[in-house]
Amino acid sequence: MNEGEIVWNINAIITAEIVYLLHTFVFKKIFISGKININMKKIAEGKTKIVYEDGDRYIIEFKDEMTAFDGLKKTSFEKKGFYNKEISVKLFRILEENGVKTHFIEDLGGNRIAVKKLEMIPVEVVCRNIAAGSILKRLPLEKGTKLNGIVEFFYKSDELHDPMISEDHMRFFGEDPERIKEITKKVNRILSEYLEKKGVTLIDFKLEFGKLNGEYILGDEISPDSCRFWIKDRSYDKDVFRFDKGDVSNVYREIYEIICGD
Repeated sequence: MNEGEIVWNINAIITAEIVYLLHTFVFKKIFISGKININMKKIAEGKTKIVYEDGDRYIIEFKDEMTAFDGLKKTSFEKKGFYNKEISVKLFRILEENGVKTHFIEDLGGNRIAVKKLEMIPVEVVCRNIAAGSILKRLPLEKGTKLNGIVEFFYKSDELHDPMISEDHMRFFGEDPERIKEITKKVNRILSEYLEKKGVTLIDFKLEFGKLNGEYILGDEISPDSCRFWIKDRSYDKDVFRFDKGDVSNVYREIYEIICGD
């Protein structure tokens, strides 16, 4: 690493630390001001997020824990939840500005956001632009093959290992796969264009949807936990942890700086 790269890394770390401290301060001010109900009820806790009910909205808290392979591999690192929250907020706002409805209401600082109450559907929607990950085990494809936004559906269940389901299965469960695909492809176009300007290739990503007044709304998160981000064939996402490809905390900080920076 040359002197310029060392200076850039030091400056990036300092910048991330300052932003984190400011957001922590803002969160505390919001909490004290009563904008967050101290008596809100915890209604769900997963591997990486906690959901609270706060009147007519939910509060999502992003945890510092990280898991892979259906929870068999685990770790945690400071600010991981903050990085995921910040990236999700940035990308949700970009989608909203371009006509995609999401559950995002407001950033509460720290590692929490306020979101709309959705009736979530137990399906993970995966959009693949370039072949990587599990699809290489299912189909005779070489890593890096261009897929041009193939959309797949998976039933969300750790016990069943998230089995792939068909569009007919979706219809059987009362869902509209064509509408979900339409939204997913729009998300793909918007995010791919934004990230390309940042020098980031969106390899694939996972979305979750819920319904509000009968309309599909994008929920959950959009982060390095749920996306594959590549820069010059190097991973800047959870694959770094999955396959021991480096210091995942540094990678998450770097991709946060890239995606959320001006």
